[in-house]
Amino acid sequence: MFQKMLDKGQNGDEGFTLIELLIVIVILGILSAIVVFSVRGITDRGAASACKAEVKTVAVAEEAFYAQHAAPATYGTIAELQAGGFLRAGTPEYVASAAAATGALTLVATAPAGCTVG
Repeated sequence: MFQKMLDKGQNGDEGFTLIELLIVIVILGILSAIVVFSVRGITDRGAASACKAEVKTVAVAEEAFYAQHAAPATYGTIAELQAGGFLRAGTPEYVASAAAATGALTLVATAPAGCTVG
């Protein structure tokens, strides 16, 4: 009986071959590459959405500044908006400046591709 157990374990039918293991590794590599490239697109869209939201936030802060200060000499530069409490310090990451006369916003050069002012 014990001899039958030993013979059963040594017949070569158990385990995986090297080819089978390599095929599984290649399939897992392909699946992981697909996931990495699909996640990259999601983060790009997230950065563009964050930029658009920041543009709207700065525009609303400018309007609030203008409403509180009746026709100020400057239309609320980024520094004035931060000093007046309309924006937190370090808030505008994508907005570089605000025009004094028109209130138009200027984006930084590193702003995401999908972000526009207007």
